[in-house]
Amino acid sequence: MRKLMQNIKEIDFHKEGKQLVKDYALMVLGTLIAGLSFALFFLPHDLAPGGVTGVSTVLANFLPVNVGVLSFVINVPLFLLGWRTVGWRFAVRSFAAMTLLSFFIDVIPPADVSGDVMLAAVFGGILLGAGLGFVVRAGATTGGTDMAAKMVHHFIGFASIPAILLAIDAFVVVIAGLVFGVEAALWALIALIVSSYVMDMIIKGFNTALQFMIISNCSEEIVRRIHRDLDRGCTRIVAHGTYSNQPVGMLVCVLARMEAPRLKKIVAEIDPQAFVTVCNVSEALGEGFAGIHGQ
Repeated sequence: MRKLMQNIKEIDFHKEGKQLVKDYALMVLGTLIAGLSFALFFLPHDLAPGGVTGVSTVLANFLPVNVGVLSFVINVPLFLLGWRTVGWRFAVRSFAAMTLLSFFIDVIPPADVSGDVMLAAVFGGILLGAGLGFVVRAGATTGGTDMAAKMVHHFIGFASIPAILLAIDAFVVVIAGLVFGVEAALWALIALIVSSYVMDMIIKGFNTALQFMIISNCSEEIVRRIHRDLDRGCTRIVAHGTYSNQPVGMLVCVLARMEAPRLKKIVAEIDPQAFVTVCNVSEALGEGFAGIHGQ
């Protein structure tokens, strides 16, 4: 407790205040969107897409308690046991996000807006993934499963945290299948896959780009054309050909996807024998792209 109070005193509230407000606003938005996914899509069709909320959805079928309340009750001991493994700042934010999500799940009146279990699984997964993605970008999580996974990883080091989380979600889906039926479990699995994909997109951001690695004896001319025609920079790397045993020109250039055909054309015009590899970049930050700043 003394260490916790010391860490709190060391915070520069004037410097971090603006970012803190932004993070908590994003957290509220994310938990609201995630809450909508349960109220409008998952709960009306008995879909339990993993995690503590999935467990709560199953238990609510047997207990006269709302899903949000059950989720909060299950999460509290997980937070108490696991906050040391993630740090107090992350734990505090996550506890706030978990409380908000539990609140929104119970406050928003359930309504079957889709009228179809397939649409519920897909669009519920999209909303859940987007909401959780915003929460993660705010520096938090909505459930104690992350902490549970870290604790399990501490004792079972050979199992990665993502693998443990996947195992937990799979276990919840199996339990849901035993309670609600195999069909509901399969739709819940689809919702889980969709939400994971959307969440990954939100966390990584939308500033996707392509990275070109160009090996050519005409690297000087390629650089000149990149500067002139694309208004982009690139990085020259000292490289040595293993077969020729001669130095070769090697360039690395990151640019927007729409600019890729123009760069390919430039290289083809200057050196048709150039060796080029192209890789996906999940997010590009810095000069020429989005600025580097806090989430």
